Amino acid sequence: MLSPKIKQLLQVALSLGVALWIFWFLYRDIELTQLQAQLASSNWFWILLSLAIAWLGFWIRGWRWALLVRNEADQAPVSANRAYHALMVGYLVNLLIPRAGEVARCSVLTRNNGIPLGQAIGTVLVERSVDLLFMSGTIFIAFLLESQLFISLVGELVDLSALTSTLLSKLPLLLGGVAFFLLFLYLLGRKYRNHGFVNKVQLFFRQLLSGVRAIGHLKNPLGFWISSVIIWIIYFLTLYTVSQGIESAANLSGSQVLLVMVMGTIGMIAPVQGGIGTFHALVAYILVVFGVPEADGKIFAAIIHGTQMLLIIGVGLISWILMLKIPAWKKPFVS
Repeated sequence: MLSPKIKQLLQVALSLGVALWIFWFLYRDIELTQLQAQLASSNWFWILLSLAIAWLGFWIRGWRWALLVRNEADQAPVSANRAYHALMVGYLVNLLIPRAGEVARCSVLTRNNGIPLGQAIGTVLVERSVDLLFMSGTIFIAFLLESQLFISLVGELVDLSALTSTLLSKLPLLLGGVAFFLLFLYLLGRKYRNHGFVNKVQLFFRQLLSGVRAIGHLKNPLGFWISSVIIWIIYFLTLYTVSQGIESAANLSGSQVLLVMVMGTIGMIAPVQGGIGTFHALVAYILVVFGVPEADGKIFAAIIHGTQMLLIIGVGLISWILMLKIPAWKKPFVS
């Protein structure tokens, strides 16, 4: 039997290996001189502006998260600044271990503010649910603006009839499996309800539910929803400003940039470090569809992804150092 640490290392190595293989396969025919020429001809004012806009988006996301985190009387209040730094630590960790950043940023608040880990993770689930809602809205807007192209793209990438048939045929089995699993957990919990481990799991899920319920107890609901809209506008502006700085993509329309954003977002969801490879492949693919030469499309994807990763590494390291300097939270002594 392999130890949990060895298993985790193997999972990280496997996902990184897949990401690097996709990246190599995509860029194996790109000469270094082509990349250098594209970098030299790019308007770096627009690229640097995109980084400034992206950084603003990170801070607004931290501010929005702080609105969700409710602290009890014996916990240190979570400021927007501290939530932002915890968020950046999470982004930094995501570059090493896919999806581990969500737990890492929650752990920062647990260490520095005394927020229960389950409660913090519950707020992240709310965040991700809201992001999924806005992503769905973005896809719908892209569909309205580029409906014919959107339909043809989906038809090329996915066999809709086969997918629908498979889902319908497997649905009873899937629902049955989920029901059996939930029943098994319920019976297991009842039998061992006084066991210490079960009590800890129950406490964690109660804290998790408390974090999820935060959406219904917002002190500033208007600020939360407006900031959510702004975050997705910033995603679009980040990509649009980069496109203005790269000659081969400067003529893309707003609706085309929106579709590039949708493809890039899907690429970042893939379970690989920082969307390496998957982001590049999907962004380059849609740019080729829009008439951008294949090599230029790949280089465009590399520039925007590379600059964003450098921003996350730089800012994330600063946040990590600042958070380490804060003494660990201790529950106030009550006499």
